[in-house]
Amino acid sequence: MSLLSRMYRGETTFDFVALSRRTLIVSLVLVVSSILVTLVRPFNLSIDFTGGVIVTVVNDANATVESVRADLRTIGYADARVQLTGDGFIIVQTEALDPDEMDLLVLAVADSAGTDVNEANVSGVGPTFGAEVTRKAIEALVVFLIVIALFITWRFEWKMAMAALAALFHDLIITAGLYAVVGFLVTPATIIAILTILGYSLYDTVVVFEKVNENIHELHDRSTISGIVNLSMNQVLMRSINTSLTSLLPVGSLLLVGFLALGAETLKEFALALFIGIAVGTYSSIFVAAPILARWKEREPEWERQTRRASRGETVGAAVAETGTPQAPAVPPSQAAAPRPPKQRRKRR
Repeated sequence: MSLLSRMYRGETTFDFVALSRRTLIVSLVLVVSSILVTLVRPFNLSIDFTGGVIVTVVNDANATVESVRADLRTIGYADARVQLTGDGFIIVQTEALDPDEMDLLVLAVADSAGTDVNEANVSGVGPTFGAEVTRKAIEALVVFLIVIALFITWRFEWKMAMAALAALFHDLIITAGLYAVVGFLVTPATIIAILTILGYSLYDTVVVFEKVNENIHELHDRSTISGIVNLSMNQVLMRSINTSLTSLLPVGSLLLVGFLALGAETLKEFALALFIGIAVGTYSSIFVAAPILARWKEREPEWERQTRRASRGETVGAAVAETGTPQAPAVPPSQAAAPRPPKQRRKRR
């Protein structure tokens, strides 16, 4: 039977807990590196957060994004954001400018679009708007994390809630670090997308924990916690992969078609954060959340006793992971009771 068929049937024998010794180290290195990068290299914030100027004109000349950028580059505005809308407008965004510089920018954009300068719509954005968006985003994140922690604690247990939160922070920090390294523009759409990816990451984690909780009730006396987690992960592995693929494919299409074909900057910012977050969230649900739970619960007295009992015979967790069915621990031949010799009767005199 092929590997793909066994994955669909949940019959694979991947030892995720043993592999987590390396994956957790990799995740820790990525998290620490992401934090350091964000401290050294600030985010590339849009004018929605820093303030700036927005110029909107009708694209009478059917100018392209490249031609407008080339015209702006000649007057020193190579970093300006240029966007073409579907209803025939050109939108140019820059940092805050003085009146003379603003007039020069409006004139250049109007010339590129082939329209009258008096028809240009100019508006300014203050940094207070960005501060308000940031504050509300942080408040929404805090409320989200509290509600999620309470729900998972009520539905499963508090250790599962803490493992799920660790995976969420893992996803947020690595996504933020990637944005800081590459210099992707951070806009309100990016914040919305990052809040959205938490749901994808949490969904995969809850699916895994549901299966772990179910197997704990069935195999509590016949397997170690590591064996139960490995069995659960192998049973839901293909489901997690399929869920992520069905999310990544449309998001990738939105990213490629929306940005490359249509030139929509807003679609790129939203889809890019979604794509990165979903990919990182899939990794964390498999290699972060469940292994953390397994290693944490291994220290509980009842699971320590179960591990010691299993180590005296055939490892129960390995047997469950290999066959998919619980087996009682076997007794080694060295510990098997030897047959007693027959008793000799004493002769009476």
